[in-house]
Amino acid sequence: MKTRSIFGLIIVVSLVLGACATATPEPTQAPTEVPVVEPTELPAPTATPEPEPMDIVDIAVADGRFETLVAAVQAAGLVEALKGEGPLTVFAPTDDAFAALPEGTVEALLGDIPALTNILLYHVLDGKYMASDVVGMSQAMSLQGQYVAFSSEMDKVRIDNAHIVLTDIEASNGVIHVIDAVILPEGRDIVDIAIEDGRFTTLVTAVQAASLVDALKGEGPLTVFAPTDDAFNALPDGTIEALLNDIPALTNILLYHVVEGKVMAADVIGLSEVETLLGESIGITLEDGKVMIGEVQVIITDIEAANGVIHVIDAVLLPAS
Repeated sequence: MKTRSIFGLIIVVSLVLGACATATPEPTQAPTEVPVVEPTELPAPTATPEPEPMDIVDIAVADGRFETLVAAVQAAGLVEALKGEGPLTVFAPTDDAFAALPEGTVEALLGDIPALTNILLYHVLDGKYMASDVVGMSQAMSLQGQYVAFSSEMDKVRIDNAHIVLTDIEASNGVIHVIDAVILPEGRDIVDIAIEDGRFTTLVTAVQAASLVDALKGEGPLTVFAPTDDAFNALPDGTIEALLNDIPALTNILLYHVVEGKVMAADVIGLSEVETLLGESIGITLEDGKVMIGEVQVIITDIEAANGVIHVIDAVLLPAS
């Protein structure tokens, strides 16, 4: 019995060993060959063209806060002037600034183009004045012909009654400063402007001495050919002092510089003479593109006042009498 069990065990072991010996090994998988990818050359980056610089009008249109201002500029026919070479400085009221005007004001101005033009030009300076320049200025002549006044208070800069709320928006032909109110030319008369200007101190002194202030501050309109301080200084030594002591003679000379009515430069060049308040006429000529009144050159024109206009001359006019 024991022999039979051993014999059976031997047979089982033999069968197991035989099965192991005849088992076919699994074939080994060959490694996958990774294809070599040639690098693709990327195209050269395309240069982004520089945007065209925008002028003052382009910027105002694109901004979106100046729709009323743009409409006013278009109505007044000032688009080309503000798109010109410049440089110009524009103090630009926002739509909110125009909306703050009394009801009906904007509509009235759009129906009165000369008045609208005056107001718009009062917001523009000839030349490019950055914020750093403006803070050092007390006044500047606007393209309208009157001075705008600058002041600083609590780190805020004002132009007339408006605050400058945003500065130095540079354009291809100048710069824009944003203001929070529409500034309006004041009713400054001929005497006020002469005093503010600073170039006519001798003339103002003479007008005061001759008691002509009220006449030149009157309703008018009047046209004044105003000699500068340099013009008075060019007179012979002692002349000014002598005139200040001879009021009738001084008055005659001053009245010889004043014409009744508002005679703009465009009118002057079409005249051969004008009659002065002294009662004597004075000739007007055009020489080599220069306007001469008598023997004196007109060097600055059309400084408008509430009661007339000032033209600046480079010498004192002396009546024949």
